[in-house]
Amino acid sequence: MKNKETQKHIAKRLVTTMAVLAVITVAVSAGAGMLFNRVPKPPADQFGFGPRTSAQGHYTATIESPAQPLKPRRMLKLQVTIRDAAGAPVDGATIAVDGGMPQHGHGLPTQPRVTRGLGEGRYEIEGLRFNMGGWWELHLDISTPAAGAERVTFNLQV
Repeated sequence: MKNKETQKHIAKRLVTTMAVLAVITVAVSAGAGMLFNRVPKPPADQFGFGPRTSAQGHYTATIESPAQPLKPRRMLKLQVTIRDAAGAPVDGATIAVDGGMPQHGHGLPTQPRVTRGLGEGRYEIEGLRFNMGGWWELHLDISTPAAGAERVTFNLQV
């Protein structure tokens, strides 16, 4: 009788141990994936509202300082000024807004967009929200018939 009880006890412990090992394996795998997705944070001088220049230098964008500091879980409205390589304001551009947290591997929780042109190269962006504090990238994909399409990236600390 003791032998059967001992075998049942050993079988229960074996099943429990295997379940625990499976959970640990999944957790370690997820953590390892996060480690491999890590992106080094840019230096401090690459953060802020700009001006920031696109890769080919066709556009320079500057975010006007918002009335309130950037904080998580708050809907934001920003104004951005776009200038061409000669420093002239760019009106009539098509601007797509995107971004995310490079170190976390996720995008913005909302779909911000340019809602109107304000003239003098200024545009209003609405629907921007950061769901947590940390390093965020904000991408502006700017396109005009004269200069083509280019991306300007802002590194923001929220």
